[in-house]
Amino acid sequence: MQIPSVVATRPGGPEVLDIVTRTLPTLKHGEMHVRVHAAGVNRPDAMQREGAYPPPAGVTDVLGLELSGEVMATSPDVTRFRPGDRIMALVAGGAYAHEAVVQADVCLPIPDGLSMIEAAGIPETYFTVWSNLFQRAGLTAGETVLIHGGTSGIGVTATLLARALGARVITTCGSDDKCRASERIGASASLNYRTGDFVAEARALTGGRGPEVILDMVGGPYMQRNLDLVAEDGRIAQIAFQQGSQAQMNMGPLLFKRLTLTGSTLRARPVAMKAVLARAVEDQVLPLIMTGGAHPLIDSTFDLGDVRAAHARLEASAHAGKIILTTPACTKE
Repeated sequence: MQIPSVVATRPGGPEVLDIVTRTLPTLKHGEMHVRVHAAGVNRPDAMQREGAYPPPAGVTDVLGLELSGEVMATSPDVTRFRPGDRIMALVAGGAYAHEAVVQADVCLPIPDGLSMIEAAGIPETYFTVWSNLFQRAGLTAGETVLIHGGTSGIGVTATLLARALGARVITTCGSDDKCRASERIGASASLNYRTGDFVAEARALTGGRGPEVILDMVGGPYMQRNLDLVAEDGRIAQIAFQQGSQAQMNMGPLLFKRLTLTGSTLRARPVAMKAVLARAVEDQVLPLIMTGGAHPLIDSTFDLGDVRAAHARLEASAHAGKIILTTPACTKE
């Protein structure tokens, strides 16, 4: 069966995205065939479209790293899920399609009360934030975290989870309107990096000590500023390099302030590592989503056929929360 799927026909802007047909591979050990209802749109998707973030070896060229849908079939060894189950899944590729093959071990059941659209916005950002901000950087209740990109999908998720777990949140955004939006989401303060010096302002907001944790996806010129700003014994979690991975830096603060600098990506991790993370998210994060005030914030939805418009919105950085693609199977609860 030929499955409508979105690929980038060549490196470029949103205009290079087209719907083509792909044949799904035969199910292998631990896999499930899923009818996709919705898929999240993420910055790495745009990077793949531009030719800057190719899929790992053996992974489909169909875009998309997270989806929600209904199980259609499972390989014989899969016992947790069965046809008809509603699931959300982290995938290494293939979410922008009407159907997909997923690893059962990195799927989560969709709780009652959570729509397919909301569920599609969970795996990539919530897995990323939980892994980097809480597991690796060790953010705890009572600490202050500075989150760059406060209205991005990652920024919103990080704000919601940090607040739900009792941390104080400061964000940076690129306009006053976005700063106010970030504060409505839960930031105690949001700083316009275009009109002010976030280092000086965040230091003032923390009584001169700086935040205990910084979550950064900008890189480049921010890396030195993060080192200068973060508190003694602080932690910096680097999850992307949107402005480059190279910078001339004075690394002295790393030693003098006893800092921890950590970073990771999800896509290239072995399935076994992703499975462990999935269980942690299911046990510790889903309850916060359902009852703890960390419900996903959806910015906008687009039909899969309007994927170019969805990517254009992502590129314009006009969104606050997740951008979601829907397929004909989605009832848009």
